[in-house]
Amino acid sequence: MMKNLLRPALAGVSLLLAAAQAADRPNIIFILSDDVGYGDLVCYGANQVKTPNLDRLAREGRQFMDAHSPASVCTPTRFAFMTGQYAWRHKGTGIAPGNATLLIPVSTPTVPSVLKQAGYQTGIVGKWHLGLGTTEPDFNQEIKPGPLELGFGYSFIIPATGDRVPCVFIENHRVAGLDPADPIRVSYGKPVGNEPTGLTHPERLIIKADKNHSQAIVNGVSRIGYMTGGTAALWKDQDIADVLTRKAVAFLEKQKAGTPFFLYFTPHDIHEPMVPHPRFRGTSGCGWRGDVIHQLDWSVGEVLNALDRLGFTQNTLVIFTSDNGGAIKNTYDDGTNHLHAKQPPNGTLRGQKGSLYEGGHRVPFLARWPARIPAGSKSEALFAHLDMLPTFASLAGTKVPAGGAPDAVNVTAALTGPAGAKGRDSLVLQNNNQAPLALRAGGWKLLFKPNGTHELYHLAADPREEKDVAASDPERVKAMAAQLAKIRGTP
Repeated sequence: MMKNLLRPALAGVSLLLAAAQAADRPNIIFILSDDVGYGDLVCYGANQVKTPNLDRLAREGRQFMDAHSPASVCTPTRFAFMTGQYAWRHKGTGIAPGNATLLIPVSTPTVPSVLKQAGYQTGIVGKWHLGLGTTEPDFNQEIKPGPLELGFGYSFIIPATGDRVPCVFIENHRVAGLDPADPIRVSYGKPVGNEPTGLTHPERLIIKADKNHSQAIVNGVSRIGYMTGGTAALWKDQDIADVLTRKAVAFLEKQKAGTPFFLYFTPHDIHEPMVPHPRFRGTSGCGWRGDVIHQLDWSVGEVLNALDRLGFTQNTLVIFTSDNGGAIKNTYDDGTNHLHAKQPPNGTLRGQKGSLYEGGHRVPFLARWPARIPAGSKSEALFAHLDMLPTFASLAGTKVPAGGAPDAVNVTAALTGPAGAKGRDSLVLQNNNQAPLALRAGGWKLLFKPNGTHELYHLAADPREEKDVAASDPERVKAMAAQLAKIRGTP
């Protein structure tokens, strides 16, 4: 009899404990923008564009001054974030074509799979660029494995990049809005069908493109690769930000208090082709590149506004960062290219996207969690996106499975502790290949060059990497080269 009387009381206590545990665990939104440089935000020194919503994150949270993308291009950075592993350990993790197969084995512990196991609702909205399927995907059928098989409960993605075919969104396992009577054909080798290309019909382009981006024409923009069909499903470049932002907000609106969620929001902005919505054009004075920075800031603002409206702000960790450094490129010519450089992408840092110099991989990183992170704080801690897996697991009150995230470090202390808390001791950086690499150790950085020579910079004293001291400090070069060799030999 007593046991029966105790059962409801014990059940009530269990519910209260579960609710308390959920309240201690933050919701997590990781916003990974594309090609945004260290100097592209006002809070990092930009003075030609306006980024009020991103600056709000800095004002209400913590700004990191020495955070890095693991690579200076997109696919390997995204691989490393998802898995906690350096992408250079795995062949085939360079910039992926639009018809690549899934680069991450489904048995690999990932950020979403670990959080899902911990009771989180998980979703991805935006650019994926990590391949799909076990063979070249047929975009007219179910497309899997992909994000859902790696731990996401909901997925709305761009398969690769805006300058690569196929130019469609994929929702969960299928192309969104596809008419079966108009099947998609994709090729990265030779033309399919008789569709015009940017090379054969440049008069059909709304923006000019170089030879490498002059294949299939979709909505007046030529791409890398060939594509026919799927007319009803094709995106309109100027609407991509609106579509993705609406989907991200819709995911938030489906969440319930007491059940934590993880949203991986990956805007296409500001990757090329940069085609801002007309309401943003001309707003920056820096051409379409500056205008899409404004568009990106708007997207972030819509997410922050949704959190406020839904009552999630206080216990939600929002992180904004970029997949690599910025660049001024002439791949496309939108007619405003002469204005792009008015906003220096990486501030005073040397190098740009694709480079092992700081401008290639030192990126903006902002974190706001009102319940835990002191507002208006700054940190000099060294860490990278691949450290998020064990860090998020720790915040969620769980652990990464044995063998998972082998290259990652739990940087919870740097994220939420005192502003002076340390991050990593060392970090290996890559461009688009497995070699050469760069090693950051403390305030020093050693670059390994393709010709087998080295460059050494004392970043603590020379953040612009203007003085190569390799010749005058051969012992340090030797020690750091040995350190990298040891790292490359593990795990």
